Amino acid sequence: MTEICIDQLRASLEGVVAAVMATSDADGVPNVSMISQVHYVDTERVALSYQFFNKTRRNLLETRRATVQITDPQTCQHHRLELDYLETLTAGPLFERMKAQLAGIASHHGMENVFRLLGADVFRIVSIEPVPGLPSATRPAPRPLLAAARRSCAALDGCCDLEELLDTVMASLEHDFGIRHSILLLVEDGEERLYAVASRGYPTSGAGAEVAFGEGVIGVAAREAVPIRIGHMTREYRYGAAVGDMARRAGLMPETQRIIPFPGLTAPRSQIALPVMVSGKVLGVLFGESEEMMCFSYDEEDALALVASHLGARMALLRQEPPEEDATAPLPPVPRERAVRVRHYPFDQSVFLDNDYLIKGVAGAILWRLLCLHEETGRTDFSLRELRVDPALRLPTHAENLDARLILLRRRLEERKACIRLERSGRGRVGLIVPRGLTLEDAGAVDPA
Repeated sequence: MTEICIDQLRASLEGVVAAVMATSDADGVPNVSMISQVHYVDTERVALSYQFFNKTRRNLLETRRATVQITDPQTCQHHRLELDYLETLTAGPLFERMKAQLAGIASHHGMENVFRLLGADVFRIVSIEPVPGLPSATRPAPRPLLAAARRSCAALDGCCDLEELLDTVMASLEHDFGIRHSILLLVEDGEERLYAVASRGYPTSGAGAEVAFGEGVIGVAAREAVPIRIGHMTREYRYGAAVGDMARRAGLMPETQRIIPFPGLTAPRSQIALPVMVSGKVLGVLFGESEEMMCFSYDEEDALALVASHLGARMALLRQEPPEEDATAPLPPVPRERAVRVRHYPFDQSVFLDNDYLIKGVAGAILWRLLCLHEETGRTDFSLRELRVDPALRLPTHAENLDARLILLRRRLEERKACIRLERSGRGRVGLIVPRGLTLEDAGAVDPA
């Protein structure tokens, strides 16, 4: 008989059907209990959710052996795993992945206040055998995810600049994977937070919306540098108010200012977040969600991880090859509009148009610098090269930092229908379009609160 590999049984490890765990004490007295989660680690290991101090736990520490029965939710086929206990993890990537999935399972069963992960018990797989029973149902034909990943990666290879790359990966998630709601967030240099720079499927783009490391599936994926996936949504991993609470706790904003709403679904049922990395460094997070339960499986996670990895490699390549500059292209005529006051707060580089918050951080600093240069010299056209080395901006050396912030800033201005606009005036150049009667006001260290 062909040996069964745990890779063939990952559908049985999604937590749809509870697993049954059998242990015995040193005298051979057995004990059987239900467990919430059997988690795939690799081809030789699985991890079980450690939630309670009970007889099963005592037996496990005495004998270090366990037998677990798992069930495929589609075919109802049972398999029995013989396991050797290795270690218990209470922090780190594996623990966080199991914690997120367990939170979803608990929410689905109305047990959010009961199911709490105390640790991830890691086991070596000794053997796997099918459990005799009635004939299994036929498994539906799998989606061609490898072909989808290949098409997505090929599309990314054809991109010539960062903005095209961001738009292409968003389109690929929908066209190739059927993910209608997605967001790409990039890491803020030197800080443990991310900002949304591209999205698809939402009424507003949410450009500039922030998520801290450790907040929701996005923040955990960034902090631990691993994919995080939930099949049943839970309050603990929901966005929106939590992001604003995080910012207010950090003292970054008054109650009603400096908040760009996160553009997520009101009632998501499934979410997945994949770190975008290069050379071990997290550049951002690719996020997808759905109103359907169990929308993302292990197989979707694998395929999307390939796309996220390729996206990181393409971002790094474009960073090494900044575009050559074109000659200045004509800009649209300056519109005649009412006077507008632009107020700048250096302590967090936030910018307000009249009394409405627009943007902060590096993007805010760039906008303020462009407006100041325009006021001093009358210029409306700037090269990316001069902005990269401008001592007033003190940008990091990474080229994608400036490119990404300009994309974010332009999209934020467009979404707000602001009187100020940024336009491409040529390859490697940016044009500033401002109304007449613009008033600049530097508020110094004053907090608008």
